[in-house]
Amino acid sequence: MAGLEDLFTESLMAIRSATSALASVGSLKALPDERLVEAQRTVADARRALDSSASMIAGEIQHRSRPELGYSGLAQRQGFRTPEKLVQFATGSTARDAAALVTVGALIHDAEAAASPDGRGDATEVREPWLLAVGRAVASGALGVDAAQAIRTGLGRPGADGGVTVAQLDGAALTLLREASTLNADALLQRARQLRDDLDVAGVAEREQQLRDERSIRRYRRPNGLSRYVIDPDIETAAFLDDLYDHTTSPRRSTVAFHSDDDRAWADSVSRDTRTTNQFVHDTFIDLLRLAVGSDSPATRRLIGSRQPSVRVLVSAVALDSGHGVGRIEGITTPVSLATVERMACAHGTVQVAFDTGGNPLDLGREQRLFTPRQRIALAARDGGCLFPGCDRPPSWTEAHHIDHWQRDHGRTDIDRGVLLCRHHHMLVHNNGWEIRNDGDGFQLIPPIAIDPSQTPRVMPTKSAALRDLLGADSADIDNRRQKTLQPA
Repeated sequence: MAGLEDLFTESLMAIRSATSALASVGSLKALPDERLVEAQRTVADARRALDSSASMIAGEIQHRSRPELGYSGLAQRQGFRTPEKLVQFATGSTARDAAALVTVGALIHDAEAAASPDGRGDATEVREPWLLAVGRAVASGALGVDAAQAIRTGLGRPGADGGVTVAQLDGAALTLLREASTLNADALLQRARQLRDDLDVAGVAEREQQLRDERSIRRYRRPNGLSRYVIDPDIETAAFLDDLYDHTTSPRRSTVAFHSDDDRAWADSVSRDTRTTNQFVHDTFIDLLRLAVGSDSPATRRLIGSRQPSVRVLVSAVALDSGHGVGRIEGITTPVSLATVERMACAHGTVQVAFDTGGNPLDLGREQRLFTPRQRIALAARDGGCLFPGCDRPPSWTEAHHIDHWQRDHGRTDIDRGVLLCRHHHMLVHNNGWEIRNDGDGFQLIPPIAIDPSQTPRVMPTKSAALRDLLGADSADIDNRRQKTLQPA
């Protein structure tokens, strides 16, 4: 297995060779077709080698952050919840790409351990022994991270009942490695699934259960600050959703004959609706959800409890009175118009929360230990979520933390002595010696000596766009301050 430094050097040399004559778009236009395509291949080879180095590093970060190490793990000591978060911060990549580097890095780590002559491990101790050859291929630069992920996902795991063995999957992996040079990552995934199906015709029930076990709705943060929800259904749910989608959009496809007057009127209204099909399906699905959660039936209460899902919109009285400004929905960075604020206020009512110039309402001193619901509303409006630098947890995922500890410092339950922290960072602050102070100019995070011997304060800027609107804060200045400090999450 090539050494990390050798791979890195070879990668840089390949990149220099591929780009030496490509200083501008103009030089690219001068290349003949064959040279242009060859340059693309050369850069792809170099990138694959660099990705190999990056995944090796990510695998070692994962190893030093493994769960059994607890808060003494590398990622945890640095203030990150997971090694993937640390890798994402270090690379500036997406969460998906960081997760891929860590996953494939673990394959490389296991392959190295299995081949090590010093007894660090063997193939029976690694997590996915049928992928040892895949790990070695990535380490050598022969296989890219995306291709390795495709093989891993497509082959799956051995059958619990012995239907598909480790040896069979190992053979399938070798077949895929031989074919990988002629297949892109998407085609490699399909081929891996085909090989798995060929091996396990009798395992339909098991694969069906696996799909059911993998069912999920995942939430990602989009660049515009809004969330994207990705649904991975099981087989039955996929069929239900497909039928609902097809039924909802059928009037636009003219594939169904509607016999009753009501159905024909509905179909006509759908056909004439000015929304795009995607917009129409979105609104229909959300309306169905709102109807369901708005029901007071016992079944609804069993699923979501007695508390109805709510949306809190924040706006300054100055903006409302003047008619100039924007509103902010709690947990969302993208502003909304005052017309939307007024519509929501008309439908759901309002609660006033008064802020002084420092943003510190509703102090309780030491008469009460826990922050009250109204204080939590004020903290959410002021902090905008977990205040730990770089954390993206919204207010609903947070706990109120006394920066002057209740027992140790005889802290007061006052707004200016409390911050919102997610569960992970709340435990990190208490367990690993991080401190938070408020010197009158905002909150600052003080790392433990083990992380930063100089204990240089790190700013904790508010994540509440509504409070920045209210206080007239300079968003660019806040962003500049944020970029000057470590942002673990």
